[in-house]
Amino acid sequence: MNLRQTIKNIRATCNNYVDPNLFSFIIHDDCHMGTNNILEIEGYGIESDDTYEERLLKIHETENIFLPVGMMTFMPIINECDLFCEKDYNIKLTQDEFSEHADEEEKLFGILVKKKSDEYIIGKTDTCNCSIDASFEKIEKSDSEFFRKIEEIIEEKII
Repeated sequence: MNLRQTIKNIRATCNNYVDPNLFSFIIHDDCHMGTNNILEIEGYGIESDDTYEERLLKIHETENIFLPVGMMTFMPIINECDLFCEKDYNIKLTQDEFSEHADEEEKLFGILVKKKSDEYIIGKTDTCNCSIDASFEKIEKSDSEFFRKIEEIIEEKII
């Protein structure tokens, strides 16, 4: 994976679900969310004239980063999941799939890129990192339409 190009690719189309300047999150080793204010963060060898991508790559040397590719909302009663990204998708889920994947609140979905690597995990986070318990949660790989669609959307964005 070319992380710099992947960041640019996702960021170029993320304004449908997140502000491009607040697009990525630091994820601590315990999976709790850190800041997403990349343009104002200090340290990590960041220079004032570094681009967003350069800043994020410097942070990535010592931190895990989450790159959201879309937002998910679950609709009870009709067992549906709406995915908002560059395009919007509606996925009908079986009752078992809905019970397994559904969240009461909207979540961002995307990839957690492990520090100093291009290894990533597909998962989801809270839409707001201001909560003390905001965290990253892995989405378990499965043959469900839900996972396949998320994986397909993500694979289109990775360069």
